[in-house]
Amino acid sequence: MTRESMADILDKIAQMLELKDENPFKIKAYRSGAEVVRSYPDDILQLAAEGKLTGIKGIGDALRDKLTELATTGKLGFYEELRQEFPASLFALFDIQGLGAKKIKILFRDCHISSIEDLQKACENNQISALAGFGAKTQTNILESIKRRHTYAAQFRLSTVTTIIDEYLDLLRDHPSTLRVAACGSYRRSKEVIGDIDLLVATSAPAEITAYVATFPGIDHILVHGDTKISVRLTNGPQCDVRAVSNRQFPFALQYFTGSKEHNVAIRQRALQRGWSLNEYGLTSTNENAEVIPEINEEKDIYAALGLSFIDPELRENLGEIDAAERNELPQLIQQENLRGTFHNHTTESDGKHTLAEMKAAAEELGLSYLGISDHSKSSFQARGLDEARLLGQIAEIRRMNEADDTFTLFAGSEVDILKDGSLDFDDEILSQLDYCVASIHSSFTMEEDTMTRRIIRAMENPHVTMLGHLSGRLLLQREAYSVNHAKIIDCAAETRTIIELNCNPRRLDMDWRWWRRARDKGVLCSINPDAHNVSQLQYLHFGIRLARKGWLRREDVINTKSRENITAFLQLPKDQR
Repeated sequence: MTRESMADILDKIAQMLELKDENPFKIKAYRSGAEVVRSYPDDILQLAAEGKLTGIKGIGDALRDKLTELATTGKLGFYEELRQEFPASLFALFDIQGLGAKKIKILFRDCHISSIEDLQKACENNQISALAGFGAKTQTNILESIKRRHTYAAQFRLSTVTTIIDEYLDLLRDHPSTLRVAACGSYRRSKEVIGDIDLLVATSAPAEITAYVATFPGIDHILVHGDTKISVRLTNGPQCDVRAVSNRQFPFALQYFTGSKEHNVAIRQRALQRGWSLNEYGLTSTNENAEVIPEINEEKDIYAALGLSFIDPELRENLGEIDAAERNELPQLIQQENLRGTFHNHTTESDGKHTLAEMKAAAEELGLSYLGISDHSKSSFQARGLDEARLLGQIAEIRRMNEADDTFTLFAGSEVDILKDGSLDFDDEILSQLDYCVASIHSSFTMEEDTMTRRIIRAMENPHVTMLGHLSGRLLLQREAYSVNHAKIIDCAAETRTIIELNCNPRRLDMDWRWWRRARDKGVLCSINPDAHNVSQLQYLHFGIRLARKGWLRREDVINTKSRENITAFLQLPKDQR
């Protein structure tokens, strides 16, 4: 049982109670409980196991007993009984965009639809459009969402696999025959979406390791089980391959299985030019005139032997990193500890789950020295966006909190909607009273590329727009990016001195890493923002750092590496002087 799996069970209980038309307050209690489990700063699993949840806000007596049962037994009788009332395949419908409990209940009750397959067939037979509350457009959208789901069936967001990878690496380190362990593949390269999980173990007892892996939690079934490799399919997750190699082979296997394929081809070609053959097992001479092979103990020794400075895993996409390594011109990539604060965060004033004071305390706990608050503006009515009066009240509250604490700074911002014509949701008189402004699109996603690009550029030309939020609007494995010309947006950002955010919510990771090197070279600054809607989501900064590194960004390219004093001075400058 993990924190995330415990929270998922509470969310599923809420879904099932909705399907049963249970008391809304009871449903809300389970949803709130799930948020508490995800965001609680201490080890809530340990507290639950020890029966020490009393007094935690959001966890009542009934929920406390259920969490204790989950933590101590790994199961929950109430949950299992509820599940018996519904087909297991029904819950996949919650993954379809536009379907909530109310609509799923209608589909299940009136049409006997209990799976994605049933739903697709009903849509194709034009049965859904006639249902009350659906219509032809909803039917079309459902079919498109099902199609996307099939397309992405074998892909997983970076955040989805992080917990299981961390858990498996810890288990592997616990084995007495383990010498070294590492995650490889696209995960190590920090791709935003991955396929399989690749783990590597250095050991003198490979058969013991593969037998040990077969006992790991979360395995649905074993695909291959040999003495040096085991492949398993995880429950509701990707395939995981664990390879056991000798300590001597480890650096070669680490380099090889990290990839990418294109990077490795170029590296192997470079080895051949020296008369060597490079593979996952080692370096060998291909002829008697080959250069002498140096001693290899670490991955960096392989690159040094090939006349290259070490190439960080995130950069290994064969996009110029090898030439830069040969010239010793690779960037010194940003590190997690370089961050001093962050912007684009929400509170209970709009659609956040925690108050201003709670978000501040969580940021301080993370070691940050400033935090920007940017709740939604009034046009985002679905997110309880703030009107002018509420925004001014929040600004005043932030000023009062800053006067009472000279060790941490809150910055008053707003995530202001970019309206259809490119104008902003607040006028300049209101915007001028903010410390900063994040301009984002939350509606009218289907514009043609030129129209959408002009819309965004008009917003960026406003002198009060500090940064552009989630540039493409994509939701990974869920919603495609809207059509927008990234190159023109980056050029406009350079001209207007507009910052572009790296929205590090793992469902977004937007702007895409493939564009950050161009932005950096144009002098466009990045702000790594978690788009946090609760205190635990401030941890998304970790994913932001990984994607910033993949985009070749250095410390000086990211504004929230500035000290509290420097960022205060920076934000006080007119936009065209920053």
